[in-house]
Amino acid sequence: MTILPTLRQLSYLVALADHNHFGRAAEACHVTQSTLSAGIQELETLLAASLVERTKRRVMFTPLGEQIVARARGLLRGAEDIAELARAAGEPLAGTLRLGVIPTIGPYLLPDLLPALRQRFPRLKLYLREDLTGRVLDQLSAGHLDAVLIALPYPAEDLETVVVGDDPFVVACLPDDPLCRGETVRVADMAGAPLLLLEEGHCLREHALAACRLARGGTAEGVQGTSLHTLVQMVANGLGVTLLPRMAVAADVLRGTGLVTRPLQGEDAARRIGLGWRKSSPRKREFLMLAEVIRERMAAKTLTPTLSRKRERM
Repeated sequence: MTILPTLRQLSYLVALADHNHFGRAAEACHVTQSTLSAGIQELETLLAASLVERTKRRVMFTPLGEQIVARARGLLRGAEDIAELARAAGEPLAGTLRLGVIPTIGPYLLPDLLPALRQRFPRLKLYLREDLTGRVLDQLSAGHLDAVLIALPYPAEDLETVVVGDDPFVVACLPDDPLCRGETVRVADMAGAPLLLLEEGHCLREHALAACRLARGGTAEGVQGTSLHTLVQMVANGLGVTLLPRMAVAADVLRGTGLVTRPLQGEDAARRIGLGWRKSSPRKREFLMLAEVIRERMAAKTLTPTLSRKRERM
């Protein structure tokens, strides 16, 4: 019978690849450096192959070591899935769940969502990671996250998603801007507007351009924001207009600016919010339960009127 590597040995090897340092890898595995080093040496002896080149300055993996690290990641994810499958067969959403969320959703939905989740699933331990879409999907693929809350569409392999709601776009501008004279803004009216958008890397930028049927260059030249709050401040200072998700407006992103908003008319005048997970995950039933709660809170957010505070009081 062939003697197989242990999950412990493989986890040590993957940790070393992640941290590229024996000491930091040992800390991540909650063992001493000598224990981690010995475990990797045992693996090399078992396989009769050199996996790591050890130097005083850095850690380098051999070509075979790199291939084994890639295979080991898949095996470790599979082992985690087995444990999660057994746990999920008991009380759903009663343990740890690591959720990735993008910056244009997290600050505006989570303050309302988290209390609802605590009430519905009191034993759920939800850990959050906020980052751009590409990076949270990388973390999901690597097994560091269990699910992600992102805006769709977004190209990704091995991702299963369920839509939790549509988040319509609204146009935000100064009260005297001709663009906001009417009750709504047509997509055709946006063609000549000095449109301010988030910088490259934010999927909201691409969704906003698609909603306005503009090419990548169809924005105010050289002017990009790093967050929705930054965009709002630039609009308030007369630099242009912007598109905002309705959930952000409902969360008071315009507070203190005096800006007004108008719904954007058009077939693609909304972004679609989805909850996603690895297709191989055994927790689909739990994620669908989570999606239902998110869907309820999304409905509450996106149905909030989008006219300015001053107009609402009239």
